[in-house]
Amino acid sequence: MLSFYPGRKAYKRVFQIFSPIVLWTKFRSNQCNHDVLFSAFMDYYKVWLQLMEEAAEEADPSGLNCNREAQHRYLTWRTEKDPGHRVLKKLIGETQTKELLRNFLFNGIDELGKQSFLNYFPEYCCEDGTVNEKRSMVGKSFESRPFGIPTENSLVPYFKAL
Repeated sequence: MLSFYPGRKAYKRVFQIFSPIVLWTKFRSNQCNHDVLFSAFMDYYKVWLQLMEEAAEEADPSGLNCNREAQHRYLTWRTEKDPGHRVLKKLIGETQTKELLRNFLFNGIDELGKQSFLNYFPEYCCEDGTVNEKRSMVGKSFESRPFGIPTENSLVPYFKAL
């Protein structure tokens, strides 16, 4: 018998940045649950491989710009709000953490665009114009998957068809 239970609340931003089929759960550690989770991962991986085989290189300039902006928005989010930030800060300090996030883990942010975090995510702006330092999500949270939320993920129609 499976003993899965919901992970922490998923916020609207999660479904705007990540795939709507993201595995968002916590589970009790036992072999059955590991087998089920691994099976789900393998199914996801096989679909991803199929998508990569079927993908055509984007040649349309507007499509390239759209992809570039979406990637920049993702890198901008992760550079600012990565959940590992606090642990890294304790281990190597604030300056090195920012350098590691920007120049290694989420490399490419400076080459892909010039928009700032607050340009993409103005709801995180404090009264003094700085970014809210809290690592948690701001906005409406969901106990269960809100499939009606519009998503920027162009693969949604593909996955709905499977």
